[in-house]
Formats: sequence, structure tokens, C-alpha cells
Amino acid sequence: MDPDSVAKAFVDHYYATFDTVRVNLLGYYQDASMLTFEGEKIQGAQNIYAKLTSLPFQQCKHHTTTVDCQPSGTAGGMLVFVSGNLQLPGEDHPLKFSQMFHLIPTSTGSFYVFNDIFRLNYA
Repeated sequence: MDPDSVAKAFVDHYYATFDTVRVNLLGYYQDASMLTFEGEKIQGAQNIYAKLTSLPFQQCKHHTTTVDCQPSGTAGGMLVFVSGNLQLPGEDHPLKFSQMFHLIPTSTGSFYVFNDIFRLNYA
């Protein structure tokens, strides 16, 4: 298993889900998961799901610029750092963003998001 390939595949799938069927994001998180969204800390899969599905826009498009990955711990976890642009409908200029995911392997061979930190990058 190549961690960089796994990280890239995760990021592509996560943002495709976020951009098209955001309600399916619940499966990415567990009760111990924590999201920090623009400084607001949210814990638990249901609370994270509520936050992400209540954002004031229904559609968007993530365009990733970089995806960096490092192994994390002895259990096979990964830190994934993403930078890119977020295009909102009706907006002429994309918003720059950074996001970090701490992925933890599951017993079924997939990963869940243990930690997620999202920030818009203002110029």
C-alpha cells in the first residue's frame, strides 16, 4: 500500500462526495472524530455531519493543488494535508483553502477521519 496513492484516492473521493452528495459524509467520521472548521471545534460524527450539511451553500467544487501525506503512529494512520481552491456558485473568484485529515484504519481495511481541520486562506 502506497500511502501517497491512498491519500490521493481518499482526497478525491472525499471532495467528490462533499461537492455532490454531502449527506454521504457521515460515513467518513466516527463518534471520537473531531472537526475544527474555521476555528469552531465540533466532536462526534452526528455533530460534524450536521455542521457540514448546514453550510450556507448547497453546491461547490473543490480543486486540489497539493496533497501531502505522512504516516502517523504504529497503527497505520496517516496525516493528509491538502491545499486548493473552492469554487462557490455565482462567485467569480475561487476561495483558497487548506485542510488536514488524520486518517485511522478500520478493521474492514478502510479509513475514517479522526481529526479534520479546515481553514480558508485569506490573501
